[in-house]
Amino acid sequence: MAAPRLVEPVVRFCAVISRHAEARQWALQRLTQRWGATAEISLPSSFTAGGFYDDEMGTGLTKELVAIEQFADPAGLADWKTTTNDWEREYAEAAEHEETRPLNLDPGYVTQAKLVLATIKDRDHRLYLKDGIFAEVTLNFMGGRWVHHRWTYPDYRTDSVAEFAMRCRDRLRSHLLETGGFRRV
Repeated sequence: MAAPRLVEPVVRFCAVISRHAEARQWALQRLTQRWGATAEISLPSSFTAGGFYDDEMGTGLTKELVAIEQFADPAGLADWKTTTNDWEREYAEAAEHEETRPLNLDPGYVTQAKLVLATIKDRDHRLYLKDGIFAEVTLNFMGGRWVHHRWTYPDYRTDSVAEFAMRCRDRLRSHLLETGGFRRV
């Protein structure tokens, strides 16, 4: 009979998307208050998603990726998404923006081999977790670089995301080397 093995910790991150600088700042404060200090924050980048979010979020969106310093158990992914959905609603109700969804928060994690996102949208390549939340392997680390899939969102196919993911991966590998936390076959 197979026995469960050690699951390596992950670098938890959250994509923060809004056209309002104050919304992104609120999200950063909420993330650090609830999840802890940040380890990495990507440079802000333009986010369009082919106009998918225009009706509910407006245009001129900016996205930042925020990695949390404390390593996490990947089993928490569905709970992280439920929490960030609650924070989105909280901000929308408290802020005085014209958009129905002035803030979009998308959590995920980075391992040595993959970047995973949580979502509420079911597709053929996504696995159900719980409570209406699915997981998607968005990028894989292969041959010394990050590789995307046919389903990878265009904004996750960029050099800046690959660089962010590499910094997260390198930090995780250093931690695993220091603690002897590598999973053994």
